Amino acid sequence: MQSSKFNLLFHFCYWLLWTSIGKLGEIKLAGLSVNAQKEMGSKSSTKCYGIPEGKGPYSVGCTDLMTDYTIQGSFFRLYYPSQNGTSSEETKWIPRKEYYRGLSDFLNIYRMLGETLFQHYVGSVTCPAKWNAAFKPGEKYPLIIFSHGLGAFRTIYSAICIEMASQGFIVAAVEHRDKSSSATYYHKENPVCEAQEEATENPNEEWIYYRKLKRGEQEFPLRHQQLQQRTEECIKALDLILGINNGNHVANVLSLNFDWTLLKESIDTDRIAVMGHSFGAATAIKTLSKDARFKGSVHQSFPDFTFLSGNFVGKIFKLKGDIDPNIAIDISNKASLAFLQKHLGLKKDFDQWDALVDGEGHNVIPGTNIDLPSTQPESLE
Repeated sequence: MQSSKFNLLFHFCYWLLWTSIGKLGEIKLAGLSVNAQKEMGSKSSTKCYGIPEGKGPYSVGCTDLMTDYTIQGSFFRLYYPSQNGTSSEETKWIPRKEYYRGLSDFLNIYRMLGETLFQHYVGSVTCPAKWNAAFKPGEKYPLIIFSHGLGAFRTIYSAICIEMASQGFIVAAVEHRDKSSSATYYHKENPVCEAQEEATENPNEEWIYYRKLKRGEQEFPLRHQQLQQRTEECIKALDLILGINNGNHVANVLSLNFDWTLLKESIDTDRIAVMGHSFGAATAIKTLSKDARFKGSVHQSFPDFTFLSGNFVGKIFKLKGDIDPNIAIDISNKASLAFLQKHLGLKKDFDQWDALVDGEGHNVIPGTNIDLPSTQPESLE
């Protein structure tokens, strides 16, 4: 069944590629294009696609941090309240072509075809956060460590992270190097500048791609091993950020123009949470059990792809649910904020959405819609 789905994806993308550059040359790929003017098969009015802006009172900035010239270093994207007017540069959603290759591998698409499609249709997508904007000091912000799902990477949940930052949180979206990401990388030594990285292959980079199960291989041992590493990466990111909060110097391998000293004494160390989606949610739970500093929170409606796909392709490839993705993410974000206020003791107005946490509200299911096993699951220890 899984193989059939991926084969369908390949043939459908192949057909779309050739029709879009052939006699239907003016038609954009409705499934991925942020410039799409109309959904395929729809006679409705023009509808554009894009990642939603944060709804909170804070402007949002964004930067990347990579430490150490080994695979053991930390790598995450930071979303944070920012100072207005300190950057006009939009944040690129998928920053490197190697991520297209990883996504292609994960989806079982030929790399050349996948890279062409992704580059053409989402290569220009940006996030509503200012790249390297100056951090806004003067307040104590709660901190969230965010863990992505299988086949994702640090930028794919920007809609959630940007909303949290716009509401006054600092969010570190970790990019896991346990081979559960579509793609990730680290610098082995002496990196070139980012501008050069975009133009040429960097021999000092080591890329790590998604590790698929081998024929006949049991999944649990692999996921168990990955879960242990992911947990350590979340804890390591927390240690790093708290060190920055204490005034420790941080050396960024990526040589980005961002002043980390502004974060000194800006973290509310009594209000730290870990969040995640899918396998990232399992990571969040495991991290909670390992580190008491985290106070806590925990399917395709959540990654950013849902905002960049029309109904036709979105339904076929299950990138969309039955409700509008903007409504779905808004419900999820409000419920998360209400949960965080309750468990972190925040003095905000997020308690206005407490009913969502209790399963009350339109499009909300109380309890769970998943059939839980009657026996206790095997321990992840």
